[in-house]
Amino acid sequence: MYKNILLATDGSELGAKAVSHGLALAKLVGARVVVLTVTAPWSNLDMAEAARRGLPDPAGQFDAIAAASARQILDGAAQQAKELDVSCDLVHVRNRYPAEGIISTVNDKNCDLIVMGSRGLRGISRILLGSQTYEVLAHCRVPALIVH
Repeated sequence: MYKNILLATDGSELGAKAVSHGLALAKLVGARVVVLTVTAPWSNLDMAEAARRGLPDPAGQFDAIAAASARQILDGAAQQAKELDVSCDLVHVRNRYPAEGIISTVNDKNCDLIVMGSRGLRGISRILLGSQTYEVLAHCRVPALIVH
């Protein structure tokens, strides 16, 4: 049924739950997985605050911290995949919003299912905070399995 499943995670507890669920599904159907984490662009406000405080190379520091965090997230998922004997690719998309990174990776890697977590925000919370899950569902052409 599914041959190449994208597992999107931000390293949170809910993201880890989505990875575990996606890996179990991949094992069951004999699919490969692409584990993805996305680092959003650094906000202009954060950059201005770092410059105001006189931090040396704040953009470089941000990139280094983001890369280390992504490596930790992806290494953890790779270990789980290895334990289940599920073939996986690891992808870190930098300087993109999560929905954009997910959609572009789905297309680049020819994925046929997305597994991702969602907190299920509603009303004003979703409007104020945005919903990357909603953006993926609205703009992507492959099925998505949302883990709560």
